[in-house]
Amino acid sequence: MADEKKRDDVEPGEKQPNGHFDAASRPPPSTMQGPPIPIPSVANNPLVSILTYCGSSILMTVANKYVVSGRNFNLNFFLLFVQALVCLIAITSAKAFGIVNFREFNSGEAKKWFPISLLLIGMIYTSTKALQFISVPVYTIFKNLTIILIAYGEVLWFGGSVTPTALLSFALMVGSSIIAAWADIQHVLQSYGGDALTGEAAEQISTLNAGYMWMLMNCFCTASFTLGMRKRLKLMNFKDLDTMFYNNLLSLPVLLVASLFLENWSSANLALNFPEGARTYMISAMIFTGLSSILISYASANCMRVTSSTTYSMVGALNKLPIAISGLVFFHAPVTLASVSAIIVGFVSGIVYTVAKIWQKEADRGAAQKGILPTTSASSQSMRDSLKS
Repeated sequence: MADEKKRDDVEPGEKQPNGHFDAASRPPPSTMQGPPIPIPSVANNPLVSILTYCGSSILMTVANKYVVSGRNFNLNFFLLFVQALVCLIAITSAKAFGIVNFREFNSGEAKKWFPISLLLIGMIYTSTKALQFISVPVYTIFKNLTIILIAYGEVLWFGGSVTPTALLSFALMVGSSIIAAWADIQHVLQSYGGDALTGEAAEQISTLNAGYMWMLMNCFCTASFTLGMRKRLKLMNFKDLDTMFYNNLLSLPVLLVASLFLENWSSANLALNFPEGARTYMISAMIFTGLSSILISYASANCMRVTSSTTYSMVGALNKLPIAISGLVFFHAPVTLASVSAIIVGFVSGIVYTVAKIWQKEADRGAAQKGILPTTSASSQSMRDSLKS
């Protein structure tokens, strides 16, 4: 722990005292002996982690959209409970058979990790609610706004900085969100009777507004979860499976209580959520989302560990193009010039932000070589000290 406090600014992907990289094989006897060269394993390979996170996020988004897109579905907490339960049963069974291994439950660690689990619940719940009201392409475009919150969160909590190029990408992200919302509203006005205040069009716009509000809450929850989890991963030295185990175990009682007391469990409402003709498909889809949540839980934790929290969010931004296409293909989202333009602008904003981060890293590396140390504000340092407690 003392060593982690000394290296608080070390990115999760760098070599740590807990041995994130495999030891290198010994050099041939004929060569000069020196320090071992670390050889990263597949799990510690940033590219593999990013690709796995991208694929799993597409699968999870499409699967969740399928479940919550039912006309009368309103058991979101129960859906999350099923996902957490399936994931927990799967990983504990794998541990029992010796396939995987993770630390045993510790009440002290659980108390420290419980706030992260609450943030995870908030992030996934608001995500499912937003998907109920807005299309997959619009959802992925608005998700970009999370990057802005995380970037400024890193400025306050981790002594990060925002360059002019990054500000340009932020402007493009906001612009793409505005275009997407405008495209949605215009499509509603052209497809339904009435205007923005009366008729069926007004009802559809009200539904979209609800989705935008849920999406805004999701952005704040996601940013809080990402930043908080990054800090806790450093302080508690959790591995990926440890994170999955505690996240799902601590989430179960909260989700069960929330579902029993906040959701309608009458026989009439159950019949609406699981209609007789599609009941088997709905239940199978819920179990499948639980299995796919195993992959997304591992992939997201591993991606965050071997990269940074900003890179973790940036991967999601660049990943929105295939996710948006999946929404157009599987859920028949409206294809208009404005909606396609919003997707393109959002994708460009991700590329601009990636370039901004590369330039910033090169500038920081050059400054370090010249012996110039980065400065942080007093507020960011005090925030670090408070999070260490």
